[in-house]
This record gives sequence, structure tokens and C-alpha cells, in this order.
Amino acid sequence: MKLLKNILRLFVFTSMTIACSGGGSDDGAPPPTNVDSPTASTLIFPENNTECNEGVILSDTESAVVFRWNASDNTDSYQVSLRDLNSGNTRTLSSITNELEITILRGNPYAWSVTSRSNVSTQTAQSEEWKFYNAGIPVENFAPFPADLIHPEMGSSIDLPSGNQITLDWDGNDIDDDIQSYEILFGTENPPTDVEGTASDSDLTVNISSGEVYYWRVITIDSQGNSSTSEVFQFRVN
Repeated sequence: MKLLKNILRLFVFTSMTIACSGGGSDDGAPPPTNVDSPTASTLIFPENNTECNEGVILSDTESAVVFRWNASDNTDSYQVSLRDLNSGNTRTLSSITNELEITILRGNPYAWSVTSRSNVSTQTAQSEEWKFYNAGIPVENFAPFPADLIHPEMGSSIDLPSGNQITLDWDGNDIDDDIQSYEILFGTENPPTDVEGTASDSDLTVNISSGEVYYWRVITIDSQGNSSTSEVFQFRVN
């Protein structure tokens, strides 16, 4: 009988311990769920490095163009970033479908991209950036796109290299494919006004000094004398 009582006490103690601990897994919180992040869209129209001839002409200066891109997975909305390559101003517009009509200037170059967003994820996905020239009053030759400055990157800090020289790199594009030359403005003043040199290729080697902040921009010139000016980039030399 004594042995039976001890067995019953052990059973009751074990049952109470399990009930109090709850198995260590139930804290009242819902089980974690895996949330799929949105994927990047593929741009469709306006096409990259082309003249956009579609759209509704609203006036001599404006037209309405429907921007289109592929729908992306796990996406609830899209954010269209449209950058005026002449002024440098950027507009940000939203859409819940994979197209959006936007009123833009005629005869003007633009760059655009799309960001995919989800209502259940903080992650976003970025498309490529495409450039195009919105058609204006018919012309025989288009001005080149403003050059994309590549190296040194904007706001970067570099160590003084051996020989106290660095190579500026950029990328130029033109619908007519008739870029003739580049003028490189370079110096310690912002904006730079001194022409450091001209180049037929998209790079130029310049002299630099330690402890200075340099500013640079590129003027692209085509065979018809049309030109465009890039943004100003700056970098510091340690």
C-alpha cells in the first residue's frame, strides 16, 4: 500500500509540472510565417535609348504617355520614378496596375524606373533604369543624353594614388549615335567651369592633390553641334 501511494504522488507531481510548463512551446503568439518579397519588374515602354513617338499630344510642349512594365510577383503596388535629364528633377508616382499615364514635356530626355512594393513585406524590388527621348516637334537630329558619371562615384573619398593622377569615367548615349566628343569640366569650385580637357572616348586622366574636394561634369557634343550637360559629381582626396 505504501508503494502504491508513492507511485500516485509521483504521477500527480509529474502531471502538475507538465501542466505548468505547457511543454515550453505555447506562449500565445501566432506561429511565424514566411513572407515572400516582391520581385523586380521588367520595363516595357518607353523603350531604352529610343525616341518615344507614342502618346497623346496635349500642346506644343506636353504629351501624355502611357508607361508600361511587366507585373511582378508578390507585388501590391508600384512606384514609378521619372527623372528629367535636363533639369535633374525627379517625380515619384504610384500605381496599383502595371501601367500609368504620365504627362511629360515634348522634346525632352527622361530616365525612368519602377519599384515593386508589397503590403505584407518591408522589402522592395527595383527595376533597371531606362532612358528615352520624348518626341517633340520633328527634328532631323537629337541632342545626346546627358552623360552618366561613373567614377569616382558621387560623394566618394579616395586615397591619393601613385603619380597623383586619377581617371574620370562616364557613359554617353545618343539616339542618332553620332557623339563626336566630350568636354570635361573639372576643378575645386562648385560648379566647375574650367575645361580640363576634351576626349573622344569616355574617360580622361586628371591630376589631383591630397586634401582637396574636386567637382566634375561632362558636356556631350554630337556631330551636329547639339550638346547636353551632365550632373555635377564631387569626390574627396585623402
